Amino acid sequence: MADLSHSSAVSPVLREKILLVEDEPEIAQLLIDYLESYGYQTQHFLSGEGVHDWLAENQADCVLLDIMLPNADKFGDGLQLCREIRQTSQVPIMMLTAKVEEIDRILGLELGADDYVCKPFSPREVIARVKALLRRSHLSKTKSGPPSEWHLDEATYQVHYHQNHVELSAVEFAIMRTLSSAEGTIFSRSQLIDSIYNDHRVVSDRTIDSHIKKLRQKLAATFGENEWIQSVYGVGYKFVMVD
Repeated sequence: MADLSHSSAVSPVLREKILLVEDEPEIAQLLIDYLESYGYQTQHFLSGEGVHDWLAENQADCVLLDIMLPNADKFGDGLQLCREIRQTSQVPIMMLTAKVEEIDRILGLELGADDYVCKPFSPREVIARVKALLRRSHLSKTKSGPPSEWHLDEATYQVHYHQNHVELSAVEFAIMRTLSSAEGTIFSRSQLIDSIYNDHRVVSDRTIDSHIKKLRQKLAATFGENEWIQSVYGVGYKFVMVD
């Protein structure tokens, strides 16, 4: 039996529902035990059979998909399920995979997956990643969406405003996307870090401040010296439309 003890600082019982599609019973049960010990509800399928029917009647808050599934020719593998789920839902999706080749990782993310973890993995790492995905999902659900004057082009990492546009780095674009998703909402540095990195690396506040500084400079050079991204002392940053 796995040791499911964890700090008393863990959040109170959560009601989020996690859909797990994993064909290896031992791995599946280990993940279910950990997820439920942290208060999550779980629904488990051994293959893609029944997944679509269940999703048609139920709502998942996060989906964990194994890439290699049995009867894939009939019910689909994890990548196919990911593609099909993403056609109708923006639910956070994490891929579970023993295929460590770079192409598999890229393919999974291009199909709409939000994160991936390679086997063998630590169940605690999976829990941490699930928490991060749910936190970002909750943030996006409470926001009003980007201002209509702005257009963020995911394919080119460009921000368009009226007749001008500015090219950003991947990190700068991720920050801009998060901040502009809710005009006037203050995002802490830790929230911005979560929106940028999926691998839980240690990133200092100074690093975020440096990215913000460069982002401000690029916006000002193209769109004018207005203070689009404002600092809130001791809290974080917010995006404000300034004509």
